[in-house]
Amino acid sequence: MISCKQQHDLILTSPNGQVEINFLLSVEGRPQYTVALDTEMIVDTSGLGLDLRKQPDLLAGFTIDKVIRSTKDETWERPWGETRSVQNHYNELKIFLVGQESRGRRLNIYFRAFDDGLGFRYEVPDQEEVDSLFIISEETQFNIAGDPETWWIKADHDSYEKRFRQTRLSESASLGTPVTMKTAKNSFLSIHEANLTNYACMTLVHQEGSTLLESELAPWPDGVKVKATFPMLSPWRTIQLSKTAGGLIESNLIVNLNEPGRIEDTSWIKPMKYIGIWWSLHLFLETWKAGPKHGATTENAKRYIDFAAANNLQGVLVEGWNQGWDTWLTEDSFDYITPYPDFDPVEVVRYAKEKGIEFIGHQETGGNIPEFEARLDSVIVMYKSLGVHAIKTGYAGKIRVPGQSHHGQFMVDHYRKVVEMAAANKIMVNAHEPIKDTGIRRTWPNMMTREGVRGMEWNAWSKGNSPSHTTIMAFTRMLAGPVDYTPGIFDVTFSNSRDRMPKWDEFKERNLTLRVRTTIAKQLALMVVLYSPMVMAADRIENYEGQPAFQFIRDLDVNWEDQRVLNAAIGEHVTIARKAGNRWFLGSITNEEAREFEVPLDFLEKGKIYRAAIYADASNAHWESNPHAISHVLQTVASDTVLKIRLAPGGGQAIEFKPIDQE
Repeated sequence: MISCKQQHDLILTSPNGQVEINFLLSVEGRPQYTVALDTEMIVDTSGLGLDLRKQPDLLAGFTIDKVIRSTKDETWERPWGETRSVQNHYNELKIFLVGQESRGRRLNIYFRAFDDGLGFRYEVPDQEEVDSLFIISEETQFNIAGDPETWWIKADHDSYEKRFRQTRLSESASLGTPVTMKTAKNSFLSIHEANLTNYACMTLVHQEGSTLLESELAPWPDGVKVKATFPMLSPWRTIQLSKTAGGLIESNLIVNLNEPGRIEDTSWIKPMKYIGIWWSLHLFLETWKAGPKHGATTENAKRYIDFAAANNLQGVLVEGWNQGWDTWLTEDSFDYITPYPDFDPVEVVRYAKEKGIEFIGHQETGGNIPEFEARLDSVIVMYKSLGVHAIKTGYAGKIRVPGQSHHGQFMVDHYRKVVEMAAANKIMVNAHEPIKDTGIRRTWPNMMTREGVRGMEWNAWSKGNSPSHTTIMAFTRMLAGPVDYTPGIFDVTFSNSRDRMPKWDEFKERNLTLRVRTTIAKQLALMVVLYSPMVMAADRIENYEGQPAFQFIRDLDVNWEDQRVLNAAIGEHVTIARKAGNRWFLGSITNEEAREFEVPLDFLEKGKIYRAAIYADASNAHWESNPHAISHVLQTVASDTVLKIRLAPGGGQAIEFKPIDQE
């Protein structure tokens, strides 16, 4: 156990005084800290430090050499985001530690206290007689006070595509981050990391029945966690704090702990709605590989481009266009630049440009990182020569380098390399099977969105996602950053597809009920609730034709300027309003339970009258028995209106608010 006796006691508070961090050294000289929110203990005495291979550890035996305090208060603008401007206001405490026996053993720890939480990181400056370090264990602890209600996924160094769980912290297992908690006094916290650069991804482990969490990093094949030169800066370890669940969503802590943008001209970086040759592949109606059902043909791509151009959509994704899908997951299977004979990329991109549509290229790696990196220059040059400004990358399957995982330092560096090379050639990135989001979109705003969650496709070939899945996601995965969940499915029961799905009988034999467990109205609402600057209307275009509810997707603008979380209960419901230009859009979703509540519209501009186009669950709608029942009504509202919202079980509601004088 950590000694509670103190050698030093330093206090740092947030600008509003509500967040308090107490730094101390134990009698053994081990750095420790505590965290309180408005006098409530959140993190009890917890240890800090690094254990190194073949070098003196950086765990204990320290004294404080010097302390530097500072304050920063700035507002920065971003090219896209949940809000256009971000206040970055914090108090900082830099603590410089030296070894008691040898002043050559040094460790610096930096704390920043914000009104919405805190971050801390390690810096290892130059050490005597060594030029590099090998971290075998990061000994960061989060000794959580009490036993809070916890929403979490099981840690896995290869995937975040897990079911969310809700337990007491003491009943959880190894944890992936973000992990979110609610204390007995109704305070909320979420542990994650920011600015994950040249380091390994952090998970959290603890003994059964304990609430003392300890960091665990994804390793290299030799067991080392991080290999670095001096000076070494770790990612920020973050704790978002709020007295409301919605406050976690509104927090800018993660992006504020990243470096300012490095792309001078961001005019080519544009949020968009997109469709694509994608959902039909997961339903097995079409194939990635060549053959009679090949989806990525020139003709089919043009059909999707025509639909996008006619329906106020900005992009079309095409998967399965390049050769190699026939031998996917075998050695050197993909040819990253050679198209199948029935797909002409030059003609498709030309046609898309003629129609004002952005072609979104797709590059699946199958985890073969050496091969992909060897071809990366050619891939980027190809897209640049075509005039393509957006790509989707994929890393399905195991990493094809012995001993490496998706979330180790090796892959963290790879993902960043792709983003930086793409930025240099004016290409936006949507990454699937990614490293977790830690806010690098501030530094590299071409890193638009990513998966990193059990997404929509799981509904096509597994037991799928429960109605509560997205009501937890908004308070866990989405806190890290934009999420490409690919909502917008209208044929939620697959009634238009099952007779043509070749594996339907196989799934029935496995007792799998394939469907999406929401109403249509909830699918619309998810396009507002789950933030992403690239929002996919993911269904087959045939399922949108003749659907009045598709008008909401046509009218939706995803280039947001502001947001408001109007109500929220983790795992139960959430309602968010987002502003684009003079319009506001509202999304409200629930779990398996029906809900009714009143929502004040005081976020609307005072003195203006708005037309509310409301897409709501019909009175008899139910995710299981009647998911397609949806109503569309128009209502005149103003900032003093209190709107009554009703959500069916597994349902939602989506609303566009448009000033009447704009029509």
